[in-house]
Amino acid sequence: MLNIGLLIIRLVIGLLFVGHGAQKLFGWFGGYGLKGTGGWFESIGMKPGVSVALLAGLAELIGGILFTLGLLTPLAGIMIAGTMVMAIIKVHGPNGLWSTANGYEYNLTLMSVAIGIALIGPGKYALDAFLF
Repeated sequence: MLNIGLLIIRLVIGLLFVGHGAQKLFGWFGGYGLKGTGGWFESIGMKPGVSVALLAGLAELIGGILFTLGLLTPLAGIMIAGTMVMAIIKVHGPNGLWSTANGYEYNLTLMSVAIGIALIGPGKYALDAFLF
């Protein structure tokens, strides 16, 4: 049952990050694409905005794909956690913990899951289990 639980966690979290990356990079799923996301990053002081959007989008997309597949899981966890650290520092941190006040509760949860899976491993239903 442990391995099924790890698979479910990886699929849900990983695919959500794939979606977030696609929002930033391609404007899919209601996102704003590189130009729109880049403009927003500029508005919060992250410059050059389009470059930051590209890096964040790639980290979320590639990290999400790797996490979903259970491939290079420690790297995937770091990529996901890194984007959440930046979201906390630049957006949600000043609002406090609770998500009801646009705080960092959700980001902290995602970061904890990504780091936890990176540390304990992706389980036997993962490419890491077959390749390494």
